[in-house]
Amino acid sequence: MKNIFKFLAVTVIGIGMVSCSEEAILDLSPINNISIDDAFSSPSLIESSLNGMYNAAAIGEYTGTGRGYIWGAAFVQQGDNRGEDVVNTATFYQLTYTATYDGTTANNVYYWVDGYRLINRTNLVIEGVTKAIENGIISAEVGNDYIGQAKFLRAITHFELLTYFARPYNFSSGASHPGVPYREVGIDTQSEIDSEMLKGRNTVAECYQKVLADLNDAENTITNTQLTKASKNAAIAFKTRVYLHMRDWNKVITEGTKLAGAYTLTAEPDGVFDDSYSNTESIFSVLQSDTNNPGVNAALASQYNRRRLVAISPIIWRDPSWLVDDKRRKETYEADAPDGMVFTVDGRKYTAKYRDGVTYTDASPIIRYAEVLLNMAEAQARKSPADLSASLELLNRVRNRSLENPTAQAYTSSSFTTAAALVGAILKERRIEFLMEGRRWSDIHRLQGDDLQPIDGIPAKVDNGNPPASAYVLGTPYTGPYGVAAIPGTDTRFLWPIPQIEIDANPILATQQNPGWE
Repeated sequence: MKNIFKFLAVTVIGIGMVSCSEEAILDLSPINNISIDDAFSSPSLIESSLNGMYNAAAIGEYTGTGRGYIWGAAFVQQGDNRGEDVVNTATFYQLTYTATYDGTTANNVYYWVDGYRLINRTNLVIEGVTKAIENGIISAEVGNDYIGQAKFLRAITHFELLTYFARPYNFSSGASHPGVPYREVGIDTQSEIDSEMLKGRNTVAECYQKVLADLNDAENTITNTQLTKASKNAAIAFKTRVYLHMRDWNKVITEGTKLAGAYTLTAEPDGVFDDSYSNTESIFSVLQSDTNNPGVNAALASQYNRRRLVAISPIIWRDPSWLVDDKRRKETYEADAPDGMVFTVDGRKYTAKYRDGVTYTDASPIIRYAEVLLNMAEAQARKSPADLSASLELLNRVRNRSLENPTAQAYTSSSFTTAAALVGAILKERRIEFLMEGRRWSDIHRLQGDDLQPIDGIPAKVDNGNPPASAYVLGTPYTGPYGVAAIPGTDTRFLWPIPQIEIDANPILATQQNPGWE
């Protein structure tokens, strides 16, 4: 049998998918031909291994090509198309958009496959760097920074998988329902394949505990401050997202408060996208370069801008909460908005957040300060006792920068008489502010059975295809038609099935498939 396990570029695909004939499938030069034994033998090779880990996050692998799984573009595209605020105009994301997937559908299969491929890389980095510190190859300070970065990616990738393959945290008492396998062993030998293949699903509670442990370690050990690599502040910011899903409102506020003064919102809402690598608001983004990006079939500017494969839905476009003169509606051709946020073709609205349709260098926006502020705003309104004043101030900080006349249009204390109404406004602001950034599914997922603003399942959507220009005319809310029916929360399709290739290879997971997909 060909010994493919000694190469860092070939990791376990969904743990059980490696075959005797598999070749290196990620072009992650210069480390794709370096053995595990050598990859951590010098400071320069260790740095290359770390860069390979980030490349795996940015590019991924999809039937032999890079498609941005899972942090390079796929998390945006899948997160958007699982929700109702975009319209899939072609066939590219149709199975995701219409929930007609199964255990063999490539989009959800490779979310799992490349998620665990990346997780395995993080584990190999953690183990390799730990040995390098012990052997005196690099200092503990440098090594612990690298380990912290790997733990950050390990945490956020497991967390992302939970939102697609497991029910939300509050689904059962103590979150005792099935989560995903939380993998903490770097696999590069057949014996490790054999032992790890038998690993089953952790509970959701166990997964969250491990996610938070990894993020806490990342916060305490990372010294890097680059936007496109994990940082201490990125770990803190991501914890506000995790605690929001756990409904631990006080801890959302505690973590978010740590970032006070570290970031500021850009003056204009499009400032983040004017320069996605150098602005005051972005906390963590994934690098896309002209020589290393998901390409024409995945890059955000290709799919959302140049090829127009996903449009803004009339459902959110015509929502009355989104004021007609909101700056986030400004077109790219307007004289006072040379970059703009939106462009129109045949009456349909598309996002202009991703600008480089030639070399695809727009960074993939993982988390920015606007989200931290809205996470805190929601937590303030939901905690007991609620602090509606603090919540309103945080909401207005995000919303006001997009208002044409904040003095007259800002929300006031009389705008909302209940916590439920204020939370509703915060959730609507999230839909507008993070439109086409992949955040909608995460909110749909966590709001199942919510006490203040419940969502049941997946909302109804505009039909797959190209909506008519008349559907975008402002003046009244969109009331239909809906070509894609709502899916109840109890429906099998609410969760993706564990991929069939994983079920076939892992006898433990074969008994733990999501209900209805057996």
